[in-house]
Amino acid sequence: MKSKNIVSAICLMLILALVAQAQPKPNILLILSDDAGYADFGFQGSQIMKTPHLDRLAKQGMRFEQAYVSAAVCGPSRAGLLTGKYQQRFGFEENNVPGYMSASGTTGDDMGLPLDQLTVANYLQNLGYRTALFGKWHMGNADRFHPLQRGFDEFYGFRGGARSYFEYDDEHPNHRQEDYLERGFGQFEETEVYLTDALADETNAFIERNQDQPFFAFLAFNAVHTPMEAKPEDLAKFPDLEGKRQQLAAMTLALDRAIGQVLDKLKELDLDENTLVVFTNDNGGPSDTNASVNDPLSGTKANHLEGGIRVPFLMRWTGVIDKKSTYAYPISTLDLLPTFVKAAGGHPDTIASLDGVDLMPYVLGNNSDRPHQTLYWKKENRGAIREGDWKLLRFPDRPAELYYLPTDASETNNLATANPEKVKAMYKNLFAWELTLERPKWQLQRKYEGAAMKRMDDYKKK
Repeated sequence: MKSKNIVSAICLMLILALVAQAQPKPNILLILSDDAGYADFGFQGSQIMKTPHLDRLAKQGMRFEQAYVSAAVCGPSRAGLLTGKYQQRFGFEENNVPGYMSASGTTGDDMGLPLDQLTVANYLQNLGYRTALFGKWHMGNADRFHPLQRGFDEFYGFRGGARSYFEYDDEHPNHRQEDYLERGFGQFEETEVYLTDALADETNAFIERNQDQPFFAFLAFNAVHTPMEAKPEDLAKFPDLEGKRQQLAAMTLALDRAIGQVLDKLKELDLDENTLVVFTNDNGGPSDTNASVNDPLSGTKANHLEGGIRVPFLMRWTGVIDKKSTYAYPISTLDLLPTFVKAAGGHPDTIASLDGVDLMPYVLGNNSDRPHQTLYWKKENRGAIREGDWKLLRFPDRPAELYYLPTDASETNNLATANPEKVKAMYKNLFAWELTLERPKWQLQRKYEGAAMKRMDDYKKK
């Protein structure tokens, strides 16, 4: 009798193994907006912005109430997202933009995602995925940093950090190579199509070509980053707004419409139920340059208040993640790499030095703990640490501030004076983490320092 039970158990295990092998790997679609405000989506409560497609996506899956990026500006934030590691671990602390120089004293093309760092595209490529990036790269302008050298099979977008939404011509004053649209490697070509629409079109073409194999599509919109350039027909839909706010509303509408077209393509090809879709943003909205709104959060892009580092975040995986669900504990875009690798059949626990975690056990309720007890942020001598529900902000020119986020997401009630021991302990923990990091690989050139300090002073006066 015992031998029969053993045989039956072995047979059951074999059947389960065969069933698991027969399950197709999920396609993965990562959609990233650029510089969007925390409150500037319908699913985040906006009564002004029109985002019906993203609102529907939120209802089809899970909305994360406390999603964070690893940096308050786009270059370092993307470096963390792509590697699953705090980008300061490999010296990517500053934006690789004009005004900064490398530690060796050179500027421009010397700056980019270090070549010894693997990206999520590298890992998925090794797991049999066809990988593609559409839109903004901003991980280095030089050929050696190119997306096709970093795990992506296909690329359509631009290497730099920002560009026009309309076609460049030879007379355009902004004609750096990294600003121009590029297909593949070195084939620079402009389009007459509004860029937000063009990126959706290219993503859909990729999905069509690869519908019979697992794919990873990273749709990295430059919307709604400056320049503020909307289509006239979209502007006309917001007659009660004006200036940057009207431009932002129109650009957000175009962004949402383009996302809807990609989601519709998945449905048209019967791929929507086997595609893990994530939508998020690269950092907090810059309320000055594009009039974004981060309510109820304080702060803005480039600082460590919640409005600079907390972002909208949606995840849909039909049949796996419950519809109309929410997740309350803090997560990070550092979690995307291990989550995607695990969903693709890989083993993120074998990847050295990951700071992100596979979110699925938490999302599905199999693990009731927090994905992260502690999260960190750092830029130069400014820093922040969140331990549980407490957050400490460290500044170079004034005492540290302490907030209890469950009752003060707006960070208006500084509790540092009332909790000196907690401030001391969290300050030490932040410093201990910093001791594990590399020195920044580039720094602000001296001629730009005065302007940077003035911007900081102007913000503090508000």
